[in-house]
Amino acid sequence: MSKLLFFFLKLMKAWQSFIFKIKGRTADDIHQERVVSGKAWDEFCDNLKAAGAALKMPGAPKDAFNQAEGIRYLSRLTRGGLEAFIEFNDPAFPVLRRTAHETVKLGADNPDNYYFNAQISGQYEYCLRGKRNTVHYFGLFTQNGNYGTTGGMAPCAVLEHNEIQYEPDGSFEVILCKEKKGKNWLKTEETTSMLMVRQTFLDRFAEAPAEIGIENLDGRRAPANITPVMVDEGLKTASMFVGGAALLFARWARGFQEHTNKLPLFDPKKSNDAGGDASIIYYHSYWKLETGEALLIEVKPPDCDSWNFQLNNYWMESLDYRYFTISINKASAKYEPDGSVKVLVAHSDPGLPNWVNTCGHSEGTMLWRWYRLRPGSQAVEPSCKVIPLCHPQ
Repeated sequence: MSKLLFFFLKLMKAWQSFIFKIKGRTADDIHQERVVSGKAWDEFCDNLKAAGAALKMPGAPKDAFNQAEGIRYLSRLTRGGLEAFIEFNDPAFPVLRRTAHETVKLGADNPDNYYFNAQISGQYEYCLRGKRNTVHYFGLFTQNGNYGTTGGMAPCAVLEHNEIQYEPDGSFEVILCKEKKGKNWLKTEETTSMLMVRQTFLDRFAEAPAEIGIENLDGRRAPANITPVMVDEGLKTASMFVGGAALLFARWARGFQEHTNKLPLFDPKKSNDAGGDASIIYYHSYWKLETGEALLIEVKPPDCDSWNFQLNNYWMESLDYRYFTISINKASAKYEPDGSVKVLVAHSDPGLPNWVNTCGHSEGTMLWRWYRLRPGSQAVEPSCKVIPLCHPQ
């Protein structure tokens, strides 16, 4: 579907170029006029205003606290979109940057992950150079499309840390191109638009993330000057990203409310189309607790590389993991004698292991992940029940 869409868009651009040529104008002329007249900026602002519809969608909490978080969420998406599609949107001179982090969050961003993204293109070849360091896991992913397109984020190729050939000092090189090249290769396609680097910690405070940089192999050493085309198209894509991401995840959150305080399996196709990792099994859902209630989650983890559970607000932003324990993972959890684990979601500390803090929220979304199941191991759906919150005397 994404290839068909890409072909259609190329056909439309070719047709537009033909019409412009007949009229004695070029696409560059149109972009210049839009920038000089202010139309490019006006449409960007109009699209941002339209993105606010996500705040009023059915199911969205309408109280001042959640709406304030929603406005902050849109402002964060705007900041991230402008950085991605204006500041660092040159695939001829890509820059790896953290798109989702402590203050830009979307789509149930993982507190155990350290995300890097770079805008790339299938028309170029690239070299990634880096050093492994001590992070538990890292994977390299090429993606086609983006959240602002109708095709969404479609996976292209994956290269995981245990598939890479390293030098004795832990350094490595990976070639990104369409045809296999070099001892470490990550495939791109004509429609490829993004490189994603996911690094997963078991202990964020003790492990060092991999050091990674990217270089276009056509020899350039500096980016070209900005152009009206880059600004006009960048503003358009940034605003489409804000609106597309906000509406997509608002629809998800609305759907999760149908199984509030449960953790059913999430459709893998939906997660993959939104840029999810195909080697992870996701259990997305919604939680809602009254004062004096807690959500008890019980499960015996299968044999897997790792697992984690996290709380998010309604907008699918992870809660503030810088200052509060809003997630539990394989390494941080305290286990029962039989190897099972009990996680308690509550508004205040019950004095028990594996407490996940709601941080003043009474509802939101939540997510459980199983990472890379071992051969012969089966995914398990965690069981959930709402219980009275009893503090030890």
